[in-house]
Amino acid sequence: MPTLVWDYLPEYHDEHDDILDAVETVFSSGRLVLGKSVSSFEAEFAGYHGVAHCVGVDNGTNAIRLALQAMGIGRGDEVITVANTAAPTVLAIDAVGATPVFVDVDPSTYLMNVEQVAAAITPRTRCLLPVHLYGQCVEMEPLRRLADKHDVLILEDCAQAHGARHHGTVAGSMGTAAAFSFYPTKVLGAYGDGGATITGDATIDANLRRHRYYGMEQRYYVVETPGHNCRLDEVQAEILRRKLRRLDQYVKGRQAVADRYAEALSGTDLVLPTTAEGNTHVYYVYVVRHPRRDEILDALKAHDIQLNISYPWPVHTMTGFAHLGYAEGSLPVTESVAKEIFSLPMYPSLPRETQDRVIEALRSVLSTI
Repeated sequence: MPTLVWDYLPEYHDEHDDILDAVETVFSSGRLVLGKSVSSFEAEFAGYHGVAHCVGVDNGTNAIRLALQAMGIGRGDEVITVANTAAPTVLAIDAVGATPVFVDVDPSTYLMNVEQVAAAITPRTRCLLPVHLYGQCVEMEPLRRLADKHDVLILEDCAQAHGARHHGTVAGSMGTAAAFSFYPTKVLGAYGDGGATITGDATIDANLRRHRYYGMEQRYYVVETPGHNCRLDEVQAEILRRKLRRLDQYVKGRQAVADRYAEALSGTDLVLPTTAEGNTHVYYVYVVRHPRRDEILDALKAHDIQLNISYPWPVHTMTGFAHLGYAEGSLPVTESVAKEIFSLPMYPSLPRETQDRVIEALRSVLSTI
């Protein structure tokens, strides 16, 4: 049987009774849409991050898109972010009519190179959108200084960083607002799609609630401003409530898997993950790097192991974003990294024997190329 880079079944086996009880709780509640499970999860998720407000939505892409809209960002505005991210980060910027502006990434962490942000700011810049990638945080202090200096907003993309910390501060609580995905593979994952935006700003919170519910506020069918249907599902919210209580446990499980990889692969010529100073890494994915990446991945297939790449195509190189005008070579570190990185299986319930199999196969391949 091929090795899976992610598998929810071991976790489901362990948490089976609680997950089914969550479903029963919703089905017997008499309220299937925007009921007690959503409101309770919102309060608890906001509390975990030490912020006042949380608005549950249907997926992480809409968590970013609605956040941008709620912050008043739209056509003619620029949002500074990175191209080494999942396309939805940039699709959400495009969806509100704003223009994504890319800076390069740090060659050791693959996170936003904050030293390049100041030069990218123009009179049209309205928002900085750092992506807390792979499970650790962008350096936030210089970004906040720039945001204050230029009177721009910060939206944290936390889709891969649930529970991560930067100098002890949890990801999502360091900007104007933060967007999360609860796609099943995430550190805090639902059993389907889901997302949320958190903020300490009451006006942004009110705007978010209006935008996720058709643009309505008080009365059904009375649209205050054109909005969308982006509600978090009650069943997913109740499951997430239960799993939120185990989030720190999931993080410890991922860190244990990462520690075993680091110990077992330390003598190879793989470039292993680097944790930036002050960061607590939660290892949404375990990304390694090698100049002969493609040969390694092909050789691993003979061992019935097929691994992922996060991400092989930087967003600025995709044909769908050719209109932004970024030529090949415009983001040299991002482009170089994309040719060499790949991800090892990573989830807290990863069986030890599966991890050993990956390690042994990888060491064998590395010794022969």
